Amino acid sequence: MRAILPADREYMTDHQSLLPLVLIQPDIVWENPAANRARYEKSVLAHASAGSVVILPEMCEVGFTMNANSGVDADASSQKFFGSLARRTGSHLIAGLVLPSPEKPTNSAVVFAPDGSLIARYDKRQPFTPAGEHLSYSPGTTPVVVDVLGVRVGLSVCYDLRFPELYRQQIDHGAEVLVVIANWPSRRIGQKIALLRARAIENQAFVVGVNRAGKDPTLDYPGRSMVIDPMGEIIADAGENAVVISHTIDLARVREWRDSFPALRDRVRP
Repeated sequence: MRAILPADREYMTDHQSLLPLVLIQPDIVWENPAANRARYEKSVLAHASAGSVVILPEMCEVGFTMNANSGVDADASSQKFFGSLARRTGSHLIAGLVLPSPEKPTNSAVVFAPDGSLIARYDKRQPFTPAGEHLSYSPGTTPVVVDVLGVRVGLSVCYDLRFPELYRQQIDHGAEVLVVIANWPSRRIGQKIALLRARAIENQAFVVGVNRAGKDPTLDYPGRSMVIDPMGEIIADAGENAVVISHTIDLARVREWRDSFPALRDRVRP
């Protein structure tokens, strides 16, 4: 795996402004990696192209299950599959997978480069204790910011969204785009939208939230994958059904807003 950008690396000056996004909002087939892969292959091949960034939700092969063994990528077949999709389309691809670790599996966000290689892995730092996630999955410990087409992208997973300190760490690592993949249920969707907008406003960054639609055995999911600009405005919304949407963001908006309204520079650090 190529190195994830560390906190002490000098901010890159050779970076692009436009970032084409493809948000895949599926109705995940419960604990069935093969069925979900077949759907993703069709969606990615139909919508992704060279230079795009494809994003799929949390635990996209199995749904938000506490049966970690149902989806753990013990043989690396999941990574090979999504890496192959990235290579075949010439795109970057971000997906939520269950990965092995020394103790329990991890609920992770991974990034594949256009050559199919795995370039970043973020393990969800805040397990969702109300569902017992901490009993089935090991928590991560490290924030991750990865270089995607010269743009600094911070990775997070679902319940992480409620903990703003993670995103401050990503901003300190130079993040301009904050990606939140999730299986966020309908009963709390208003809170999710409010939190996504808050993370965008307070960090003067684009926030990209990718959620699932449909149902699992216990919960309904509302979709509402969205792109939010650095002022907190929703500029793309996928609605409630299983769908794929494309939207290009202009990073010049982040840079201009941070220069003209220097809230990040003005904050008092502890």
